[in-house]
Amino acid sequence: MGLGNPGSKYIYTRHNVGFNMIELLAEQLVLSLKKPLFRNYVYARKNGGSNVLHLIKPLTYMNRSGDILPSLMHRTGTENDALIVIVDNMDLPAGRVRMKANGSSAGHNGLKSIMANIETGQFYRLYIGVGRPEQGSTVVDHVLGEFSEENRKKVDAAIERCVAVFSRIGDMTIKQLAREINAGNS
Repeated sequence: MGLGNPGSKYIYTRHNVGFNMIELLAEQLVLSLKKPLFRNYVYARKNGGSNVLHLIKPLTYMNRSGDILPSLMHRTGTENDALIVIVDNMDLPAGRVRMKANGSSAGHNGLKSIMANIETGQFYRLYIGVGRPEQGSTVVDHVLGEFSEENRKKVDAAIERCVAVFSRIGDMTIKQLAREINAGNS
């Protein structure tokens, strides 16, 4: 599940790196993200090996990202420990990534919404670094702002690397996926 805000004015913002990755992954896997009737998300599914990959972009705003999860997880049979949320992270420099299991929201409103809706923090997060706000800039202005050209290139390269790993998910466990993602930072 990639987090972001719907609408063309948010496409290139730091907050939308989760959406950016889901879109690139769908393209790489030759999948079409579609909106199910009366649902507040777009979705694609890929069977691969012993795994089924569900690509999801909520059509809610960031602060309501978790609203879709309880019914969607029930419908797809997805357990918390198989959920991977792709999200921006200001504590990582632009272009760095880190995947980890479990934890807190770290103040991220999208993660807060997910945790409130599925009533646990026991799921995977793929953090994509967007860097800290410049002095004098607010957090909101930072995450809703666009990357510099240099940082956009770093983030795009990181997303492409993650997509290459995720596209082989049928061949590996989530723990193996996390190890490979994290090893690419060195």
